[in-house]
Amino acid sequence: MSASVTLGAAVGVTALSFGLAAVSAGASVWQACVLSFFTFTGASQFSAMSVVGAGGSAVAAFGGAALLAVRNFVYGLALAGRISVDDDGRRLSLGRRLVAAHFVIDETTAMTTTQVTPRLARTAFWVTALSLFITWNLGTLVGALAGSLLDTQALGFDAAFPAAFLAMLPPHLRTRQGRLAALTGAVVCVALTPFVPVGAAILVAVVGVLFGARP
Repeated sequence: MSASVTLGAAVGVTALSFGLAAVSAGASVWQACVLSFFTFTGASQFSAMSVVGAGGSAVAAFGGAALLAVRNFVYGLALAGRISVDDDGRRLSLGRRLVAAHFVIDETTAMTTTQVTPRLARTAFWVTALSLFITWNLGTLVGALAGSLLDTQALGFDAAFPAAFLAMLPPHLRTRQGRLAALTGAVVCVALTPFVPVGAAILVAVVGVLFGARP
Protein backbone atom coordinates (compact mmCIF):
# COMPACT_ATOMS: atom_id res chain seq x y z
CA MET A 1 0.00 0.00 0.00
CA SER A 2 3.00 2.27 -0.56
CA ALA A 3 1.02 4.09 -3.27
CA SER A 4 -1.53 5.18 -0.66
CA VAL A 5 1.19 6.60 1.59
CA THR A 6 2.85 8.38 -1.33
CA LEU A 7 -0.51 9.82 -2.33
CA GLY A 8 -1.02 11.02 1.22
CA ALA A 9 2.27 12.92 1.12
CA ALA A 10 1.29 14.61 -2.14
CA VAL A 11 -2.10 15.57 -0.74
CA GLY A 12 -0.38 17.07 2.29
CA VAL A 13 1.32 19.61 0.03
CA THR A 14 -2.07 20.64 -1.37
CA ALA A 15 -3.41 20.91 2.18
CA LEU A 16 -0.52 23.21 3.04
CA SER A 17 -1.57 25.58 0.26
CA PHE A 18 -5.19 25.36 1.41
CA GLY A 19 -4.26 26.37 4.95
CA LEU A 20 -2.22 29.31 3.69
CA ALA A 21 -4.91 30.46 1.30
CA ALA A 22 -7.73 29.98 3.81
CA VAL A 23 -6.06 32.38 6.22
CA SER A 24 -5.45 34.76 3.33
CA ALA A 25 -9.19 34.63 2.57
CA GLY A 26 -9.99 35.70 6.13
CA ALA A 27 -10.38 32.42 7.99
CA SER A 28 -8.74 31.83 11.35
CA VAL A 29 -6.44 28.89 12.00
CA TRP A 30 -9.13 26.95 13.85
CA GLN A 31 -11.74 27.66 11.18
CA ALA A 32 -9.46 26.30 8.46
CA CYS A 33 -8.72 23.20 10.54
CA VAL A 34 -12.38 22.55 11.39
CA LEU A 35 -13.30 22.84 7.71
CA SER A 36 -10.64 20.30 6.74
CA PHE A 37 -11.61 17.90 9.53
CA PHE A 38 -15.34 17.84 8.90
CA THR A 39 -15.49 18.47 5.15
CA PHE A 40 -12.42 16.55 3.95
CA THR A 41 -12.91 17.19 0.27
CA GLY A 42 -10.44 19.60 -1.25
CA ALA A 43 -12.41 20.98 -4.18
CA SER A 44 -15.38 21.88 -1.98
CA GLN A 45 -13.13 23.51 0.59
CA PHE A 46 -11.29 25.57 -2.01
CA SER A 47 -14.63 26.59 -3.51
CA ALA A 48 -16.14 27.67 -0.19
CA MET A 49 -13.12 29.72 0.84
CA SER A 50 -12.81 31.37 -2.57
CA VAL A 51 -16.41 32.59 -2.31
CA VAL A 52 -15.92 33.79 1.27
CA GLY A 53 -12.63 35.46 0.34
CA ALA A 54 -14.39 37.36 -2.45
CA GLY A 55 -17.00 38.65 -0.01
CA GLY A 56 -19.73 36.13 -0.82
CA SER A 57 -22.35 34.91 1.62
CA ALA A 58 -22.22 31.69 3.61
CA VAL A 59 -25.19 30.43 1.58
CA ALA A 60 -23.33 30.93 -1.71
CA ALA A 61 -20.20 29.32 -0.27
CA PHE A 62 -22.17 26.31 0.95
CA GLY A 63 -24.07 25.99 -2.32
CA GLY A 64 -20.95 25.91 -4.45
CA ALA A 65 -19.23 23.45 -2.13
CA ALA A 66 -22.28 21.18 -2.06
CA LEU A 67 -22.49 21.10 -5.85
CA LEU A 68 -18.88 19.97 -6.07
CA ALA A 69 -19.49 17.33 -3.41
CA VAL A 70 -22.37 15.68 -5.29
CA ARG A 71 -19.88 13.39 -7.03
CA ASN A 72 -19.05 11.85 -3.64
CA PHE A 73 -22.63 10.56 -3.48
CA VAL A 74 -22.03 8.68 -6.72
CA TYR A 75 -18.72 7.37 -5.37
CA GLY A 76 -20.54 6.12 -2.29
CA LEU A 77 -22.94 4.11 -4.41
CA ALA A 78 -20.04 2.60 -6.33
CA LEU A 79 -18.14 1.63 -3.17
CA ALA A 80 -21.05 0.48 -1.01
CA GLY A 81 -20.68 -3.18 -1.90
CA ARG A 82 -16.94 -3.12 -1.16
CA ILE A 83 -16.63 -1.19 2.09
CA SER A 84 -19.99 -1.63 3.84
CA VAL A 85 -19.35 -5.29 4.75
CA ASP A 86 -16.65 -7.04 6.78
CA ASP A 87 -14.36 -9.88 5.70
CA ASP A 88 -17.10 -12.40 6.45
CA GLY A 89 -19.63 -10.58 4.28
CA ARG A 90 -21.63 -9.21 7.20
CA ARG A 91 -23.05 -5.72 6.84
CA LEU A 92 -21.32 -3.13 9.01
CA SER A 93 -23.23 -1.18 11.63
CA LEU A 94 -24.74 2.16 10.68
CA GLY A 95 -22.12 3.99 12.74
CA ARG A 96 -19.21 2.32 10.97
CA ARG A 97 -20.78 2.95 7.58
CA LEU A 98 -21.21 6.62 8.44
CA VAL A 99 -17.54 6.83 9.40
CA ALA A 100 -16.57 5.18 6.12
CA ALA A 101 -18.78 7.60 4.20
CA HIS A 102 -16.74 10.52 5.52
CA PHE A 103 -13.71 9.17 3.68
CA VAL A 104 -15.36 8.58 0.30
CA ILE A 105 -13.46 10.99 -1.96
CA ASP A 106 -11.75 10.89 -5.36
CA GLU A 107 -8.52 9.32 -4.15
CA THR A 108 -10.02 6.59 -1.95
CA THR A 109 -12.44 5.67 -4.72
CA ALA A 110 -9.64 5.39 -7.27
CA MET A 111 -7.47 3.24 -5.02
CA THR A 112 -10.35 0.99 -3.95
CA THR A 113 -11.83 0.27 -7.36
CA THR A 114 -8.51 -0.91 -8.79
CA GLN A 115 -8.22 -3.82 -6.34
CA VAL A 116 -8.99 -7.35 -7.52
CA THR A 117 -10.51 -8.77 -4.32
CA PRO A 118 -13.00 -7.35 -1.79
CA ARG A 119 -10.50 -7.71 1.03
CA LEU A 120 -7.79 -5.82 -0.85
CA ALA A 121 -10.36 -3.19 -1.76
CA ARG A 122 -11.25 -2.61 1.89
CA THR A 123 -7.60 -2.49 2.89
CA ALA A 124 -6.81 -0.01 0.12
CA PHE A 125 -9.76 2.14 1.12
CA TRP A 126 -8.83 2.42 4.78
CA VAL A 127 -5.07 2.80 4.27
CA THR A 128 -5.66 5.54 1.71
CA ALA A 129 -8.35 7.19 3.83
CA LEU A 130 -6.24 7.35 6.98
CA SER A 131 -3.10 8.42 5.12
CA LEU A 132 -4.92 11.25 3.36
CA PHE A 133 -6.94 12.31 6.39
CA ILE A 134 -3.84 12.65 8.56
CA THR A 135 -1.74 14.50 5.98
CA TRP A 136 -4.65 16.70 4.86
CA ASN A 137 -5.35 17.90 8.38
CA LEU A 138 -1.71 18.26 9.36
CA GLY A 139 -1.00 20.14 6.14
CA THR A 140 -3.94 22.45 6.77
CA LEU A 141 -2.75 23.17 10.31
CA VAL A 142 0.84 23.91 9.26
CA GLY A 143 -0.31 26.04 6.33
CA ALA A 144 -2.79 27.99 8.43
CA LEU A 145 -0.24 28.61 11.18
CA ALA A 146 2.28 29.81 8.61
CA GLY A 147 -0.37 31.98 7.01
CA SER A 148 -1.19 33.60 10.34
CA LEU A 149 2.45 34.64 10.70
CA LEU A 150 3.05 35.80 7.12
CA ASP A 151 1.63 38.57 4.97
CA THR A 152 -0.11 36.11 2.66
CA GLN A 153 -1.51 38.72 0.29
CA ALA A 154 1.87 40.36 -0.20
CA LEU A 155 3.31 36.94 -1.01
CA GLY A 156 0.55 36.21 -3.49
CA PHE A 157 -1.23 33.40 -1.64
CA ASP A 158 -4.58 35.06 -2.31
CA ALA A 159 -4.20 33.72 -5.85
CA ALA A 160 -4.03 30.13 -4.63
CA PHE A 161 -7.75 29.42 -4.95
CA PRO A 162 -8.10 30.52 -8.60
CA ALA A 163 -4.84 28.73 -9.41
CA ALA A 164 -6.10 25.52 -7.80
CA PHE A 165 -9.24 25.50 -9.91
CA LEU A 166 -7.33 26.31 -13.09
CA ALA A 167 -5.10 23.32 -12.36
CA MET A 168 -8.19 21.10 -12.22
CA LEU A 169 -9.45 22.16 -15.65
CA PRO A 170 -7.09 20.58 -18.24
CA PRO A 171 -8.25 16.95 -17.83
CA HIS A 172 -11.85 18.06 -18.36
CA LEU A 173 -11.12 20.09 -21.49
CA ARG A 174 -9.99 17.14 -23.56
CA THR A 175 -13.52 16.35 -24.76
CA ARG A 176 -16.01 18.42 -26.71
CA GLN A 177 -18.55 18.13 -23.89
CA GLY A 178 -16.02 19.29 -21.34
CA ARG A 179 -15.05 22.33 -23.39
CA LEU A 180 -18.69 23.22 -23.99
CA ALA A 181 -19.53 22.92 -20.30
CA ALA A 182 -16.55 25.08 -19.31
CA LEU A 183 -17.29 27.74 -21.92
CA THR A 184 -20.98 27.93 -21.03
CA GLY A 185 -20.26 28.15 -17.33
CA ALA A 186 -17.63 30.84 -17.85
CA VAL A 187 -19.90 32.98 -20.05
CA VAL A 188 -22.82 32.71 -17.61
CA CYS A 189 -20.61 33.53 -14.63
CA VAL A 190 -18.95 36.56 -16.25
CA ALA A 191 -22.27 37.88 -17.58
CA LEU A 192 -24.04 37.66 -14.21
CA THR A 193 -21.24 38.79 -11.90
CA PRO A 194 -22.00 42.56 -12.15
CA PHE A 195 -25.68 42.03 -11.36
CA VAL A 196 -25.93 39.38 -8.62
CA PRO A 197 -24.47 38.94 -5.11
CA VAL A 198 -20.92 37.64 -4.85
CA GLY A 199 -20.85 33.88 -5.31
CA ALA A 200 -24.32 33.61 -6.84
CA ALA A 201 -23.01 33.71 -10.40
CA ILE A 202 -20.89 30.63 -9.69
CA LEU A 203 -23.96 28.70 -8.59
CA VAL A 204 -25.95 29.67 -11.68
CA ALA A 205 -22.97 28.79 -13.89
CA VAL A 206 -23.60 25.13 -13.10
CA VAL A 207 -26.02 25.18 -16.06
CA GLY A 208 -22.87 24.65 -18.13
CA VAL A 209 -22.93 21.04 -16.98
CA LEU A 210 -26.31 20.58 -18.66
CA PHE A 211 -24.99 21.81 -21.99
CA GLY A 212 -21.87 19.71 -21.64
CA ALA A 213 -23.94 16.60 -20.97
CA ARG A 214 -25.84 16.90 -24.24
CA PRO A 215 -24.68 14.54 -27.03
